[in-house]
Amino acid sequence: MATIKTPVLRCQHLGIQFGGLKAVDDFNLEIGESELVGLIGPNGAGKTTVFNLITGVYKPTEGSFYLNGVQMNGKKTHQIVHAGIARTFQNIRLFKKMTVIDNVKAAMLQELHYGMPQAVLRTPRFWREEAAITEKAKRLLEVVHLQGKEDLEADNLPYGEQRRLEIARALATDMKLLLLDEPAAGMNPTETEELLEIIDYIRDAFKISVLLIEHDMSLVMKICERIQVLDFGTTIAAGTPAEVANSPKVIEAYLGKDNEVVEGI
Repeated sequence: MATIKTPVLRCQHLGIQFGGLKAVDDFNLEIGESELVGLIGPNGAGKTTVFNLITGVYKPTEGSFYLNGVQMNGKKTHQIVHAGIARTFQNIRLFKKMTVIDNVKAAMLQELHYGMPQAVLRTPRFWREEAAITEKAKRLLEVVHLQGKEDLEADNLPYGEQRRLEIARALATDMKLLLLDEPAAGMNPTETEELLEIIDYIRDAFKISVLLIEHDMSLVMKICERIQVLDFGTTIAAGTPAEVANSPKVIEAYLGKDNEVVEGI
C-alpha cells in the first residue's frame, strides 16, 4: 500500500497490554486529509480500544501516534480534542436534559473568552460571543438535518436524531479527525442511508478525515475508501473494500473456516 505523504493520523506499532493480555498489538495506520477509512472486525477484536488509545482514554504501552506530524502520546483527552481529534461513542453520550443547541454549544467553550463578571453583567462582549457560537451551532445542526429542533431537550429526539446530534457536537470542536464508533447502531435502513449521506457530505465540505467503526457491512462497503480489519487486537487485512471482502483471513474471522463468503460484503 502506498504511503500517505502527509497523513492527518499516523499510528506506528501502537499497542496496549492489560496484565498479560495484549488488547491491541502492533497497530499501524495512516489516514490522509479528507480520507474515510473503516476499522472493522468481530466483537472483541480491539476496535474501540484503538479509539480509546487515539483519544487518550488509554495510554499505549507500546508505539506512538501522531496528528498532522505532532506526537499525541501522553496527552490527556481534552488536550487531544483541542488538538483536533473528536469522537462519538457506541452508547450515546449526550446531555439529555439540555436542549439540542446547548449540547452543540457545550463543545465550543474554548471559543468563549469572556469572564464571570461579563457573564453576570451581560456585557456587550458576552452577547457577541454567545451570538457567534449560537449561529455556528445552528449551522452545524443544519448539516445533520436537525434544524428547527434547537430548543427540544436532547432526550426527546428519536434515537437516530440523537446519533446525528452527537456528530454535530463533535463537529463543533473544529476537529481534523473524526472517530465514529458504530454511528449506525440501532438505526433503520432509512436512517442509515441518511447518515451515510451526512458523513459523506461532512468529509467533503469540512475537509475532515474520518475513521469509522461499524458493523453494518453495507454501509462500510459503500462509504469507505480503505478498510482495516482487526481480530484479537491484530491487523489481519487492509486494503480496498473489494480486497478486504475477498481476504480468506477476514472470511475466517467473521464466519469460520468452512465459509467462503462474508455475509453483506
